[in-house]
Amino acid sequence: MDLAASYESCRALVRAEDRDRYLAALFAPAAKRHHLFALYAFNLEIAHIAERVREPAMGEIRLQWWRDAIEGKAAGDAAGNPVAHALIDTIEHCGLSMPLFTTLIDAHAFDLYSDPMASMQQLETYLDESSVALMRLATQILGDSGDSQMGASFAGRAFGLTNLLRGFGPHAARGKIFAPPLDVLARNGADYAAALSGEATDNLKAALREMRERARADWLLAEPSLTKANPALPALLPAALVPEYLKAMEQPAYDPFRTRVEVAPWKKPWILWRGAKQR
Repeated sequence: MDLAASYESCRALVRAEDRDRYLAALFAPAAKRHHLFALYAFNLEIAHIAERVREPAMGEIRLQWWRDAIEGKAAGDAAGNPVAHALIDTIEHCGLSMPLFTTLIDAHAFDLYSDPMASMQQLETYLDESSVALMRLATQILGDSGDSQMGASFAGRAFGLTNLLRGFGPHAARGKIFAPPLDVLARNGADYAAALSGEATDNLKAALREMRERARADWLLAEPSLTKANPALPALLPAALVPEYLKAMEQPAYDPFRTRVEVAPWKKPWILWRGAKQR
């Protein structure tokens, strides 16, 4: 398969299914963008496995295929998969951390099962091993630094948690809640059954409000890293959308089970542009 065509497939996939990261990647140097698209396309592939399989065992097989592909154990199959083809080239050219890829793949095994998120500590670990790991890999593509890694920790948690909250309704419909975890639900007088019920009770709303406050706190810690002096800024830039998403979830008409939390198409590029150019 032609490598340029594989990279183009990644770009098209990210443009269609991960608009936030796609737009943020456009602020990266032209020579780096295709590598970001390959990374983000890979993330889409593993993050959506749970939605595409009926049995956890089938999902585990797909995750194992990706482990084998990036380790060079499925070279023939990987060469025929445009995302894997481009990703392997990106790993080689950018010297990306293999342990971070393993961490990222392993994190999504949790998605395959109906087990609830037990505690805030477990949720933070999940965010660190998924959203934060992805953001750290993106910073490696753009130019790693200590400041970038610290920024990725807070920005990755803020953006990852916000996305889990945005997905609360669809997750509940599939019988799986990532956030709030059980201890936060209990602290607010709610339980897992209530979180799956389809009814937005006051107790459930309080638990979700606590989650939004946590996402906002992480965003405030990440904000100093969102500066144009940071060469890895485009990797962190998706987090610039966090305040707007949280604002949408705080509107009186917001229903966590039914409201589609989105930023207006015209406004999203403007927020990212301001985040990239105005600091």
